[in-house]
Amino acid sequence: MSAPQPLPRGTLFLIPVPLGPTPPAAVLPAPVCEQARQLRHFIAENAKSARAFLKSLEISVPLQEIQIQELNEHTRANALEGLLQPLRQGFDVGLVSEAGCPGVADPGADLIRLAQQEGITVVPLIGPSSLLLALMGSGLCGQRFAFHGYLPAKEDERGKRLKALEQESRRQNQTQMFIETPYRNTQMLNSLLQHLAPSTLLCLASSLTLPQQRLRTLNVAQWRKEEDPVAKEPTVFLFLSA
Repeated sequence: MSAPQPLPRGTLFLIPVPLGPTPPAAVLPAPVCEQARQLRHFIAENAKSARAFLKSLEISVPLQEIQIQELNEHTRANALEGLLQPLRQGFDVGLVSEAGCPGVADPGADLIRLAQQEGITVVPLIGPSSLLLALMGSGLCGQRFAFHGYLPAKEDERGKRLKALEQESRRQNQTQMFIETPYRNTQMLNSLLQHLAPSTLLCLASSLTLPQQRLRTLNVAQWRKEEDPVAKEPTVFLFLSA
């Protein structure tokens, strides 16, 4: 008697979401929206916001029938295995972030790595990325760039880090990119204007794809003359030593 054949594994779809309260059709291709509508299993940073996203897609089944598991900064490493169980059972699963692309500055990267190790098919889908959009619109070097996540919160440590990144930018002709919690944007900008050279090019990219989008590149000396240059909104900071 032959051994039972293992179930075919599902596919992990990486589904981008809008960067703010924008209709999905305005920023997501139609095939991406349709793929998301077909899924019944999701992994998200926050189940409530994931349901809001699915509702905006006008899915045909009740939200109560959609299984949503959470993966965020509170998820323990030993819990990742369980999140893959639907995939092992043959179900396709959608991984969504709170904003933008899953796996990029996002806790979903750990799950994606585990799925890759198990040989599960991973399919990234097209959608908005604040990092890529900021780089595109900055006019800074798009050949060599590095994203550093969050810089140190303490002013003295942050200042040292900025000077080191500026030296690296000058040496490599490399655009340096990072983000900050919106309510600390002003403190971050003050540190940039204090510690970077006057000729260094600095881009502030806030609320990308939204009606209040602000995207501007000036040198540090010019930014020092600006009034109210940064809002308390999601912002990508980029600079290039010139």
